Amino acid sequence: MISITSSELNYLIFRYLNESGFTHAAFALGYEAGINKSTIDGNLVPPGALVTFVQKGIQYLELEANLTSEDLDVDDDFQFLHPLDLITKDVDELQKIIKEKKENIQKDKSKGKEKENIENGREHDRKLAMEKDKELAKEKENEKQQREKDKERERERMEKEKGKEKEKPPEDVSDVNHTGDENNGKIEENGSDGGPEPMDVCTSLPSLPCEFPISDVTVLQGHSSEVFACAWNPAGSLLASGSGDSTARIWTIDGTSNSTMENGPSPVVLKHFKVRTNEKSKDVTTLDWNVDGTLLATGSYDGQARIWSRDGELISTLNKHKGPIFSLKWNKKGDYLLSGSVDKTAIVWDVKIGEWKQQFEFHSAPALDVDWRNNNSFATCSTDSMIYVCKVGESRPIKTFSGHQGEVNAIKWDPTGSLLASCSDDSTAKIWSTKQDTCLLDLKEHSRV
Repeated sequence: MISITSSELNYLIFRYLNESGFTHAAFALGYEAGINKSTIDGNLVPPGALVTFVQKGIQYLELEANLTSEDLDVDDDFQFLHPLDLITKDVDELQKIIKEKKENIQKDKSKGKEKENIENGREHDRKLAMEKDKELAKEKENEKQQREKDKERERERMEKEKGKEKEKPPEDVSDVNHTGDENNGKIEENGSDGGPEPMDVCTSLPSLPCEFPISDVTVLQGHSSEVFACAWNPAGSLLASGSGDSTARIWTIDGTSNSTMENGPSPVVLKHFKVRTNEKSKDVTTLDWNVDGTLLATGSYDGQARIWSRDGELISTLNKHKGPIFSLKWNKKGDYLLSGSVDKTAIVWDVKIGEWKQQFEFHSAPALDVDWRNNNSFATCSTDSMIYVCKVGESRPIKTFSGHQGEVNAIKWDPTGSLLASCSDDSTAKIWSTKQDTCLLDLKEHSRV
């Protein structure tokens, strides 16, 4: 009998999470299950393998339940079973369900034949009524389109008349002086100072998508795997990118539009590996420039934060986390670096000495994002649905926000540091105030966040 090992099942679940867009959950499972050490060749596993595997198992149970049932036809038996029944009940119970439902259907068939003749007549009448309704709707739509065309023609005619009026030669000075008071009155009434008139807005015309010509798009090519993060340098035309190929790259963007930058200036490559170039534990998952653009911090899947110069020199390696780093932020002063990790903690690093200053262990699940409120306080969020506001030097959170019903994926302070925005897997975004415990606004229009 063919069997599946736990490591193979873990890999299938890992692939399912990645393919479904559950990146954080996939990272956590991959780290705890040691997927990067697996000997399974991912190229041999087709997309959707886990779903296919489960479907095959359900089909097997259906076949087992149907093909062993006595004195029953098996042509239509599959429709009598639900997936939950197949998982929770044994074969004998499934056979009883099929038998009872088929008996009920036979009883209903005799009653159905009597109603069928009546329904046929009603169905014919319904079809005729529907056809009439469609014809009426089509006529109304044609009338509506014709009205829209008439409005458009009228608008174009008025615009042409306006254009002709503007092309007329100026009137005599005496006429202008004679009507000056009247014109001044109109300007005051409209609240205008003689500037350009507001343009007409036609609400009946649909907005059209804007497409950029390929000549205006610059493609930065060089990474050999997916790119997880990018950040503009605040002081110059530099762009940093982090990738699953275990590198970060600093690109010089001169503002010219090239289709690609393969033949342009080479980027500065920040290698996070020593020997192999495909070390999955070195994936660069997050990066951030300091406020003056002189230092770039990167966080990677190996749990280490690294600080680089804009020329690509590795200045320091910060090693304290025991899991992948998902978020990394500088404070505005530039003396502290904040990181959040799968190990459920956030760490404030003293950049000048290259050591950790304080580790905050409040979450019960991986920390997904961090954001500074000011130079000494910040917020963290996690898959445990909680948000904590912390301060350097304090051993407990100075504020706790709870209200999300799913993983909190990202957080961001407003410029004043009094309002915090958060978004979650519960399909909501919320606004929190430091002056109260419950959310100030609950935004529920998304179907998924």
